[in-house]
Amino acid sequence: MKGLTNFFVKIAQKYLPDAFLFAIILTLIAFALALGLTGKGVIEVLAAWGGGVWGILAFSMQMVMVLVTGHALASSPPIKRGLAALASAPKNPVQGIMLTAFVTGIACWVNWGFGLIVGALLAREVAKKVRGIDYGMLVAAAYSGFVVWHGGISGSIPLAIAAKGHIVEKLVGVIPVSRTVFAPWNLVISGAMIVSLPILFMFMAKGKKDVVEISPELLAEEPDPAPSPHATPATRLENSRIVNWVFGLMGVAYLVYHFATKGFDLNLNIVNMLFLFAGLLLHGTPINYVRAVDKAIKGAGGIALQFPLYGGIQGIMVTTGLAGIIANWFVSFSTVDTFPLFTFWAGGIINFFIPSGGGQWVVQGPINIPAGIALGVDPAVVAMGISYGDQWTNMVQPFWALPLLGIAKLGIRDIMGYCMMTLLVTGVIMSLGLLFLV
Repeated sequence: MKGLTNFFVKIAQKYLPDAFLFAIILTLIAFALALGLTGKGVIEVLAAWGGGVWGILAFSMQMVMVLVTGHALASSPPIKRGLAALASAPKNPVQGIMLTAFVTGIACWVNWGFGLIVGALLAREVAKKVRGIDYGMLVAAAYSGFVVWHGGISGSIPLAIAAKGHIVEKLVGVIPVSRTVFAPWNLVISGAMIVSLPILFMFMAKGKKDVVEISPELLAEEPDPAPSPHATPATRLENSRIVNWVFGLMGVAYLVYHFATKGFDLNLNIVNMLFLFAGLLLHGTPINYVRAVDKAIKGAGGIALQFPLYGGIQGIMVTTGLAGIIANWFVSFSTVDTFPLFTFWAGGIINFFIPSGGGQWVVQGPINIPAGIALGVDPAVVAMGISYGDQWTNMVQPFWALPLLGIAKLGIRDIMGYCMMTLLVTGVIMSLGLLFLV
């Protein structure tokens, strides 16, 4: 296990480019595949690419808000105190890495943006308290928890099909989360991955001579600005707990109204609103929350830069029919028993080019759902197969690691070799689950 891990680590450090360049390379690959497989000409593929560059701006903003509000909530004093207390529990480096993987897996299942940030902050706290820990492996353990997010309660595909107006509603109607996220088979598969991650990292743990620790200076916290010695009406308002509570409770009241009138409708906008007002209340004053968001927005810079590139790739994949060719190829040799498995594998491949659950659903949903219905496969299972493919290859897709790495102050090459091992082990778990549990 350690030898295989070291092999992947060396490969990642030597050959994996920066995440922005990775997106450029994927664009060129998608362009070439579209030319070779779809029969489209250069101008047609170019038009598809350019038309897609700005096609997912609304979704991009939703994703940025998930990250920003999740980061702001995770950096609130009560959450940070909880993380510091957790980080004091491990007695040695292996326990610290196992704890980080386990906690991040649970947090990402609850909310992927919150979980990513919790993972990064917990990794920093563990590194401060546990001497002799390999920081790259520790942060990789934090990112590995992300492999369960799309089977959790913030998964964009199960939330999309649980709301009216989704793209295959005429075929399947509204599918509640009780048939997807909270289905017993999904809980077993997600739970198995969450439990397996710390065990995997226990076997991967390095000997003392191979450990790469981090400099204490890189773990130092950025200090908050000192309060002004002269109070003014403006500064009193900025630091008013009354204003904070009135506005925060207004948001809570709306959320109560929403769930009371629409049931468990946990869509992306509601998730963002939930974390926005929870973070606001936990930070105590409006200005504290503003400062937390100022810090959080830095971690979203890479995603804001790369989303247009992935919008362009999505334009190629959808408009030229390239994604349909990939999805239909897997459909062509599927049976009722193997269809969920092959849907998962196809989703993993497509996720390299469209690392967005919502974007992937637009591509695969209209193809795989009708094919599954024709074979007699439950549409909820098909939708979760696509979801699993999306979360699975995120382990070797640098895009979503950017905010976590920004907080951890590492590069993508520092963690991706370890994440390859996560990809292999969780791929087996999800494959077996889709074959034998659904």
